[in-house]
Amino acid sequence: MNDTPMQTGRRAARRASLFEKSLVKAAGRQAVLMLKPWVMARNPVMFVTEVGAALTTLALAQEALHRGKDLGYTLAVTIILWLTVLFGNFAESLAEARGKAQADALKRTRSYSPARRVKGGQTESVGSDELQAGDEVLVTAGEIIPGDGEVIEGAASVDESAITGESAPVVREAGGDRSGVTGGTRVLSDQLRICITASAGESFLDRMIALVEGAVRQKTPNELALTVTLAGLTLAFLMVTGTLWPIGRYFGVELPIATLTALLVCLIPTTIGALLAAIGLAGMDRALAANVLAKSGKAVELAGDIDTLLLDKTGTITMGDRQASAFHPLPGVRKERLAEAAVCSSFGDQTPEGRSIVQLGKELLGKAAPAEPPQATVLRFTAQTRLSGLDLPDGRTYRKGASDAMANYVRKLGGQIPAATQGVVEQVARQGSTPIVVAEGNTLLGVVALSDVLKPGIRDRFERLRAMGLRVVMVTGDNPLTAAAIAKEAGVDDYIAEATPEDKLAYIRKEQRAGRLIAMMGDGTNDAPALAQADIGVAMNSGTQAAKEAGNMVDLDSDPTKLIEVIEIGKQLLMTRGALTTFSIANDAAKYFAIIPAMFMLAVPQLAILNIMRLATPQSAILSALIFNAIIIPLLIPIAIKGVKYRPLGADSILRRNLLVYGLGGVIAPFIGIKLIDLGLSLL
Repeated sequence: MNDTPMQTGRRAARRASLFEKSLVKAAGRQAVLMLKPWVMARNPVMFVTEVGAALTTLALAQEALHRGKDLGYTLAVTIILWLTVLFGNFAESLAEARGKAQADALKRTRSYSPARRVKGGQTESVGSDELQAGDEVLVTAGEIIPGDGEVIEGAASVDESAITGESAPVVREAGGDRSGVTGGTRVLSDQLRICITASAGESFLDRMIALVEGAVRQKTPNELALTVTLAGLTLAFLMVTGTLWPIGRYFGVELPIATLTALLVCLIPTTIGALLAAIGLAGMDRALAANVLAKSGKAVELAGDIDTLLLDKTGTITMGDRQASAFHPLPGVRKERLAEAAVCSSFGDQTPEGRSIVQLGKELLGKAAPAEPPQATVLRFTAQTRLSGLDLPDGRTYRKGASDAMANYVRKLGGQIPAATQGVVEQVARQGSTPIVVAEGNTLLGVVALSDVLKPGIRDRFERLRAMGLRVVMVTGDNPLTAAAIAKEAGVDDYIAEATPEDKLAYIRKEQRAGRLIAMMGDGTNDAPALAQADIGVAMNSGTQAAKEAGNMVDLDSDPTKLIEVIEIGKQLLMTRGALTTFSIANDAAKYFAIIPAMFMLAVPQLAILNIMRLATPQSAILSALIFNAIIIPLLIPIAIKGVKYRPLGADSILRRNLLVYGLGGVIAPFIGIKLIDLGLSLL
């Protein structure tokens, strides 16, 4: 079986060397194009470095005209400064190039295909680029789904490997939380009637590609705060460097422009300034490599700070294929009567659960199973009413739904709740099944048990989340007994039973007011408000279009445990930024001991005691520090893009590790590197 473009692109992206030839070429060209001052101004640290490089270039021209004795020294400083700027641009460009390579894989999945649009009861052939939101199309086996949409009729097996990279087909059907389809996927069986939800060029995939390819990436709040801090440090060191020229004159030391600029560039935090954008871009790239489309870098970064996770039970914690498994009639009610009422109340229920009730009833009743009357009125299930049913022309009514909703319904009609009802409901719930109460008119007849199973390995995944310091809360529309049974089996920390969309929203707001950051994962239309309110809303690709629009991430694999990877990527991003910031500050502090004594020790011999590295000459000391400052940037690019290795540690442990590894390393590395470079320059 041949790979799809998405599979090929994703595998290539994961196997590709960090410095793959094509990526390096593209990044190199972009690094030069980014030298425009209005582009560099986005990064204050590197902008000051570029201005310094421009000043030394002018000084070099003056030295050349007057044949100055420091021509070689000024030339070396100028070259190193421009290389420092280019290396900083290269880091960001390489991260962008890797992201665009994955975007190209996404773009190859988009193809314009013929579509059969339904209009006025007739079908007409149009191109997929002519479809508008609201159009209805028919797609049969072997055909490409022409655009993003919702299945409004039918059920079929769909090959989504063009999007997810996975070859196993999935079922998409009307009436449930698996109704969302994506343009570019292929129907393998049966026929679907789809309502297009996005016009050509406005699909979710189009917007994600535009985000990855966007010329300007929105900075996250933490990144903005760090940028402001770096700008403040740069301004402070700029003022310090500016005062050194008159101080030097006082001591009889003439400090040329090249030396002052070299000092400034070594003092300001060029290392983290050059790598900061690359770290943020790489976080989004890693999320995309994990088959998660993030609508912003902020969402990826925020995932690292999440402390509470809300998961919808059906389809997220459990398989989601709830099937009717048994009829439990109340005392005095025949099982056949309960089955007949359950079938009648489920005629208008196109969800998998509703169809399974009809199927189980027909198996029990055989030829006596009722057929759907042509003029019956269907009452569809909603998250608010939590019941559904059928009204027949002769006045008979059938309802099924949650026990409390059905009890309220029967009471409103003047009926009585049999004493045995609660016992049967609790018996079914304790088994971990969902009890669906059935009524004919104002008389309760019994309970249908809907059984579901946990997704494989879900309990182990929750253990990993707890090790990361997260609380896991299960949200379900089931009654408290069923919810408690599933929660205990799954190993979640808490649960919300009989939850309506309003309940989910209220819970998230309550937790946010308490200062917690909430992640919500869901796939249904009734999850959309909560997904929009949560700090991180991850919608499953298999879910409804409303859920995908509301969330700020979409999991293409529809794997509820994928949020663990997202959180790890977010934490890794934060750890990487913290580690490299620590290294950069320590690195700068160590360089002071090399460059400042070198500048003044000839005029002030007493300062020679500070030359603890025993560097050969003032000029070689300055060049050595400047060269080290430049080459450390490309050496750290792999860490910036791949990220530091994530370990589920507490904040205190991470801080100690950063200080030990990157803080101490940032102090030691310059002493060793600058000394070796100085020895090399002395030999030359």
